[in-house]
Amino acid sequence: MASSLTVANIEAGYGAVRILHDVSLQVGEGETVALLGTNGNGKSTLMKSIMGMVRPSAGSIRAEIDGTAHELVGRSTEEIVDLGIGFVPEGRRLFPKLSVEENLLLGAYRRAARADIAANLAYAFEAFPVLAGRRRQLAGSMSGGEQQMLAIARALMSSPRILLVDEPSVGLAPILVSRVIAKIRELKEQRHLTVLMAEQNFNQATKIADRGYIIVHGKIEFEGRSTKELRENELVKKYYLGV
Repeated sequence: MASSLTVANIEAGYGAVRILHDVSLQVGEGETVALLGTNGNGKSTLMKSIMGMVRPSAGSIRAEIDGTAHELVGRSTEEIVDLGIGFVPEGRRLFPKLSVEENLLLGAYRRAARADIAANLAYAFEAFPVLAGRRRQLAGSMSGGEQQMLAIARALMSSPRILLVDEPSVGLAPILVSRVIAKIRELKEQRHLTVLMAEQNFNQATKIADRGYIIVHGKIEFEGRSTKELRENELVKKYYLGV
């Protein structure tokens, strides 16, 4: 059934500091949409607003999950995850002193996912074989690429219908970035996910995105209806392609 996300006229920030200004975007059923922007332009703040970690001062965030519409503004992060929205935060945010398997199991507390813990754990180890071989290893002792894989797998343990991924390329070597981005596409197709990915690596993001938005100083400055439109946009040429 349909799962989509609609952000409408969101204003949000931290205390007296306004970060997001009248931000609107939409992620349709089964789409992968890229939110593109350099550091400090509001990508993570928008992701946190969707997840209930930052409370917007104005606007609406509506998720349709399996045909039922839900207003997310005003809900706690736990409630939002429980609806079926998974989140891979910037910087991974793992529990470094817990094992790989323990981190994965912590991602499975959503009520609807508890019956599928065994199946989801098996899927995580199949999707990321390196995690299977290190299931007893402490998360904090793993490489950056391995930790990113673990963070993605942990989000999948909640059996999400919508997946938010914040800056998956941060801190990774170029070859690992390519592998992680390709894995997100593979998982999206296998699990029939709707994906919103915030990313500053334009070339990698557009390998898997259907379309995208460019955010500058907390405002959506351009909506590309295809990756071709994004590549031809002057903002992209200036900030990403060096033209």
